[in-house]
Amino acid sequence: MKIISSPGEMTAWAAKQAGAGKRIGLVPTMGFFHAGHLGLMRLAGRHADLVVVSLFVNPAQFGPGEDLAAYPRDFDRDRELAEKEGVAVLFVPDAASMYPGGFQTTVRVGRLTRYLCGASRPGHFDGVATVVCKLFHITAADCAVFGEKDFQQLAVIRRMVADLNMAVEIIGHPIVREADGLALSSRNAYLDERSRNSALCLSRALALAQKSAAEGILETRELAGRLRDFILAFPGTEIDYIAFIDSRSLEPVAAVDADTRLALAVKINGRVRLIDNGPVLQPTASPGATA
Repeated sequence: MKIISSPGEMTAWAAKQAGAGKRIGLVPTMGFFHAGHLGLMRLAGRHADLVVVSLFVNPAQFGPGEDLAAYPRDFDRDRELAEKEGVAVLFVPDAASMYPGGFQTTVRVGRLTRYLCGASRPGHFDGVATVVCKLFHITAADCAVFGEKDFQQLAVIRRMVADLNMAVEIIGHPIVREADGLALSSRNAYLDERSRNSALCLSRALALAQKSAAEGILETRELAGRLRDFILAFPGTEIDYIAFIDSRSLEPVAAVDADTRLALAVKINGRVRLIDNGPVLQPTASPGATA
C-alpha cells in the first residue's frame, strides 16, 4: 500500500492508473477507522480495480466550538487496517496542501442543506461538498463509497455530482451497527460506559418509531412527541433534532409513508453529538442487527 500526502503526487498516480485502464474507487474518511469504514473499503473493492482511501480531518466542515482539535486520530492503526483490506493508496494530505494560501472557492448545495445537520451546523455541508469535490478531482475517482449513517451527506454528494456533471458513481453502504444497535461512529470513542448506554437512545428511538408506525400511528407530530419523551428519559441526552423526512427531498413530512425516513441527532453529556437514521415503515428486521 502506498502512502501519498501530496495532491500532485496523488493526481499523477491516478493518471497513470487510468492510462492503464484501471478503475479507481475512492473512500473519503476522516480516519479513526472502525468496522463501518472497513465495509466501505470492501464495497469499493467490489466496484473498482484499485481502492484509494483518503484520510483527512477536514477543518472546513467543523464549526466554531466543534471537536476539530479533539477529533480522534490514530494514523498507525488506520494504516494497518487499510493495508489489511487491500487498499492501494492511503491519501493523507494536510490542511495546507488542501487549502493553500489564498484559497477562496466553496462548493455549495442549496436546498438539501437547509435541514437536519445543515440547519444546526451552518456551513458544514459547504465544507463537505468542497473537500469531496477536490478529492474527486485529485484522485480521478470512477466511483466513491459513502455510508448511509450520514444520510444527508450522501444526498448532498449525489446532488453535487448530478448538478456538476461529475463522472463519478456514488455508492451508498448500509449503516453498520454494534450488536446492541448503536451505529458505528468514530465519535463513539468519546463515550464512557454510562454515556454509551445513553447513546442507545438513538437506535431504540428508531425502533420505537417503527413499532408505533406499524401499529397505525402515522402522524409525525405525535410520533416526534413520543420519541422526544423517550430520548430525554436517558441520562445526559440533549436533542438536536427529531425529523421525519422525505427520503429524496429531505423535507419534513406530516404523515409517514413508504418514502419517510426518521433522522435523529442527539448530544450525549453535552459534548458527543451522534446521528442515526432509518426508514419508518419497513420489514420487521430489528435496527439492532448488524448491517
